[in-house]
Amino acid sequence: MNSSYDIVVIGAGVAGLSAAGYAARAGYSTLALDAAAPGGQLLFIDTIENYPGRESISGFALAEEMEKQALSFGVEIEYSEVSSVSKKDDGFTVTTADGEVKSKAVILAMGAKHRHLDVPGESEYEGRGVSYCATCDGPFFKGKVVTVVGGGDTALTDAVYLSKLCSKVYLVHRRNEFRAQKVLQDRVRACGNIEIVTPHTVKQINGDGSKVTSVTLDDGTDLICDGIFIFTGIIPSSGIVKDLVELDRQGFIITDAKMETSLPGIFACGDIRTTPFRQVVTAAGDGAIAAHGADEYISSH
Repeated sequence: MNSSYDIVVIGAGVAGLSAAGYAARAGYSTLALDAAAPGGQLLFIDTIENYPGRESISGFALAEEMEKQALSFGVEIEYSEVSSVSKKDDGFTVTTADGEVKSKAVILAMGAKHRHLDVPGESEYEGRGVSYCATCDGPFFKGKVVTVVGGGDTALTDAVYLSKLCSKVYLVHRRNEFRAQKVLQDRVRACGNIEIVTPHTVKQINGDGSKVTSVTLDDGTDLICDGIFIFTGIIPSSGIVKDLVELDRQGFIITDAKMETSLPGIFACGDIRTTPFRQVVTAAGDGAIAAHGADEYISSH
């Protein structure tokens, strides 16, 4: 790892690798930093069927291909945790566990993490019946029974979406009242195959060793189902820049159409930014736009 680059990308998930690849192809010396293996949330997705041009591919395989492509463009990928980003003179300083790196522009792509239930069986069956994305995994449960957990807009919207694919949907929420908009509540109640289960929480996710078979509620009731979709919120990994760029109330980074943040020269892309839709394909598009924005910024300065 050198001490200076044109562009430093923090995060090597889909958005980060896309941004880094576009930046390097444009002729900029580019460093992608990540504390873990490249791929981000891709590494937790068993099968992807809605990425353009791919009938089916595992998340791990797609991550490998994206990493290989970025490296072929000249991107340097280093495994080092970033502790801070600061504006210095006419550039930026990114502080990592292995030292400081200077750059002309920074692209933030640290992503976001799904809020987990933290109950027995959740981690064991992630990708084998436990999901956090109805759009990604719903089609795998056509004609089957699923449980949805949550009471906000996402939970109810995706419960309705799943009701069109699945034979039955249990909607579990810890309160009798939902936080979601009334129009979404009305849609849920209008679906004949959605059963509302309140006020209850999931205490355990059960399986046969290979897939989910049921979930146990706080009163001991077992809901027999083939999968569970958890929508209790996502947490943006924006802590290192919370005092540097503007965030929304949930902590997501606010950007303009060019992915530029409130601080010129710093861009954000993918799940970490305020966006109405979080998918592999939108993260890749965000990354490309962020790299283009960084190109324009550096050229104009």
